[in-house]
Amino acid sequence: MYASVQSGGTDERVMQHVPLVKRIAYHLLNKLPASIQIDDLIQAGMVGLLEAIKGYDATQGASFDTYAGIRIRGAMLDEVRRSDWTPRSVHKKARQVVEAIQAVESRTGREARDSEVAGYLGIAIDEYNHILQDSVSCRVFSTEELALAGDHFLEESTNSAEEPLAGLSRDGFRRALASAIMGLPERERLVISLYYDEELNLREIGEVLNLSESRVSQISAQAVLRLRARLADWLTDHCR
Repeated sequence: MYASVQSGGTDERVMQHVPLVKRIAYHLLNKLPASIQIDDLIQAGMVGLLEAIKGYDATQGASFDTYAGIRIRGAMLDEVRRSDWTPRSVHKKARQVVEAIQAVESRTGREARDSEVAGYLGIAIDEYNHILQDSVSCRVFSTEELALAGDHFLEESTNSAEEPLAGLSRDGFRRALASAIMGLPERERLVISLYYDEELNLREIGEVLNLSESRVSQISAQAVLRLRARLADWLTDHCR
C-alpha cells in the first residue's frame, strides 16, 4: 500500500520508524474495541508515517518523532472512525448523557451524580448504567479522542502563520484537559489514572478496587462522558 511512494531517503526513514508505528498501534489497541485488528492499525500508521515524512518542516520547532507520532496516531484513529459500526442509537444516547451532565452540573455547581443524570433523562438508574455499558465500545467516549484533539493544535501550529496563537490554543486545551481530569470525582479519576497512566486493563482495575469488570467499565465511560461535557466548548470551538 505504501511501498510505491517510497524512494531514496524515505525508505531509510520509514524503516527507522517502523518500531514507532508498532509501539503506537499496540498502545492504542489496549484502549479500543476488540473488533479492531492490530494489522489495520499498523497499516494506517504506516500511511500516517509517510504523510509525516512528506509534510515535516524542521524549521517549525517540533522534532520529527513528535510530529510523526501525532500523524501516525491520527491516521490510526481515522481508520477506527471509518470502521465504527456502533449503532446510531448508542451515539445518540451518548450525546444525551453528555448534555444531561452539562445541565445538571450547570444547575448545581458540582459534579452530577448518577441518579441525577438518570433523573434528568427520565430513566431508571439500571437503564442509565446500561447506556454506560454500551458506550464502552463507542468511539464517542474514547479519551484518545480528547488527547488527539489536543495534538491537533501542535500539528496546526506547524502549519499556521499565526503560530504563537495556535500554540496558546494548544497549551490552553491541554491545561483545560488536565484540570478537567483533576476535577473528576475521586473514583473516576482513579480509574482513568489506572487505565491510561498505569495501563491496567479493566479486570486488573477491578481487582485493585474490589469492583466487577463491568462496573469499572461503567465508571470509565462516565468519567470520559464528564470530561466531554466539561470540555464541550473546547471541542466545539476548536476541534470540529
